[in-house]
Amino acid sequence: QVQLVESGGGLVQPGGSLTLSCAASGIIFNMYGMGWYRRAPGKQRELVAQITRGGSTNYADSVKGRFTISRDNAKNTVYLQMSSLTPEDTTIYYCKGSRFGFSDVWGQGTQVTVSS
Repeated sequence: QVQLVESGGGLVQPGGSLTLSCAASGIIFNMYGMGWYRRAPGKQRELVAQITRGGSTNYADSVKGRFTISRDNAKNTVYLQMSSLTPEDTTIYYCKGSRFGFSDVWGQGTQVTVSS
């Protein structure tokens, strides 16, 4: 069964840090580019960060210098380390796997809330 399962979301104070994880199963993980997306209420889903099969990364301007995406192919897992969090980072974060010629795979999302 193809599945992406996010974890690590929660409540954090402004300025704090959080690390999200996305565990993949049912796919050949090292053949997939992976990405983290988020969708704030009333807004379209936006790309937060992505990492290619080879480890190249790309970030939204709003998170550059604060967020770091990484992957561990041995664990079939992609991570998103988030620091200097602000209330504007509050939303649901989704993991996505992409491979040419195959349908995208999405996780169910994990809620991140930044509040004092």
